[in-house]
Amino acid sequence: MKRAIGLIEFNTTPSGIYAADRMVKTAAVRLLEAQTVCPGKYIALIAGSLSAVKAAVENAVNDPGGHCIDSFVLGNPHESIFPAIYGSSEVGEVKALGIFETYDAASAIVAADVAAKTAVVDLIELRIAKGMCGKSFFIITGEVAACVEAIDRAKAHIQENGMYLDSSVIPNPDPQIIEAVL
Repeated sequence: MKRAIGLIEFNTTPSGIYAADRMVKTAAVRLLEAQTVCPGKYIALIAGSLSAVKAAVENAVNDPGGHCIDSFVLGNPHESIFPAIYGSSEVGEVKALGIFETYDAASAIVAADVAAKTAVVDLIELRIAKGMCGKSFFIITGEVAACVEAIDRAKAHIQENGMYLDSSVIPNPDPQIIEAVL
């Protein structure tokens, strides 16, 4: 089976920790990250087989308190997702920058996966709600047309759930901006 990832996002820490515990007890999944993020939201990211991740996330989002903000399950996530999350992406020449921001963590990861699978772009960073009052963003680089296509596709995909906030594409960014972003 292909590798899958799933994430839950709750607006309270107690409900988030409780749901994360339910996820890891439901199926054979590995907890990759579980923590409180700004402003008091709680996220838990898991990995495993597609069926195990689906079962774990489905069990966790059935929150009787109604504290679940968002969740996702991605089968076969793009290989650049994890380096972008952990700040270890290797970037060559920067011809354009695409920046995409959402109101929540789950939507940003899904949008980044959509963008990376849409066009030949490199994910530079995927910031998940840390230091952003719960909002999240990702930055991509590539040819201008590829960045525009990737951002447009991600926007179309995320607008359905109302979590899209803003995006832009910068052709030929100034070297000072590149240095600040990288």
